[in-house]
Amino acid sequence: MEKEVIAYLDNETIIDSQSVKDTNLKEIYFDNSKESLEVIRHSCAHLMAQAIKSLYPEAKFFVGPVIEDGFYYDFRVESKIGEEDLVKIEKKMKELAEAKIEISKYEITKNEALAKFQNDDLKQEVLLRIPDGAVSIYKQGEFEDLCRGPHVPNTKFLRFFKLTRVAGAYLGGDEKREMLTRIYGTAFADKESLKEYLTIIEEAKKRDHRKLGTELKLFTFDDEIGGGLPIWLS
Repeated sequence: MEKEVIAYLDNETIIDSQSVKDTNLKEIYFDNSKESLEVIRHSCAHLMAQAIKSLYPEAKFFVGPVIEDGFYYDFRVESKIGEEDLVKIEKKMKELAEAKIEISKYEITKNEALAKFQNDDLKQEVLLRIPDGAVSIYKQGEFEDLCRGPHVPNTKFLRFFKLTRVAGAYLGGDEKREMLTRIYGTAFADKESLKEYLTIIEEAKKRDHRKLGTELKLFTFDDEIGGGLPIWLS
C-alpha cells in the first residue's frame, strides 16, 4: 500500500499539508519516523482535547505539546478526572478518529483571537505568551484551538494511541497559580508499534517495583524458591 504524505520537511522545520506552499520539499510519510510521530502525537493531543470537550462541555484548555515518547494537555474541568476516566475519553477519541474528520487551519490577528476567546481565560493566558502578528487556529469538526501545528490533515491518521496517566500541573508551571488537570498519552502510526512500546513501559514499571521493594526491604527474591516470586519481609 502506498504511504500517505502527512507533512513536509524544510531543513529541520516540519510544515503540515495545511500550511505548505512548496510541495517540492522533502515529504514526511505516515509512519513511525521521528518527524511523522511528532505530527501524529501533536494531532493526538488535539484529538484528546476534542474528546474531553465533548464529554465535559465546560472544559477549557491551556497547552498541549509533544514531549519525548508522547504528548500531554493541560486543562480545567469542573469535575474531578481520574485514571478510571481515561477509558471513556479513549472511546470518544476512537469515535472521532473513525469519523475521519478533516483538520483545517486558518489565521487571524492576535487582537481578533483575543476577542474570539474573550470568555476563555486560559486561551487569554496562551495569547499573552505569544508575539503579536498572525495567530493560527486548527479546526476539526466543532472543535478548534490555538496552535502553531503541525497537524495531520485528517483524524483518520490517529487510530493507534493510549492515554497513560492523569496528573496535576500548575498553570504555566507557577506553583502560585491554580492547579490544572494534565493527561499524558502516546501515539504511533500502527498497532504493533504501540503495543511494543506499552509492553516495554510495563516491563520497566515491574523492574522499578522490584528494585524499590528490595531497597525498602519490603521483599527479596530467591531463585531457588521461584524466579521472580517475591519473598515478603514484613
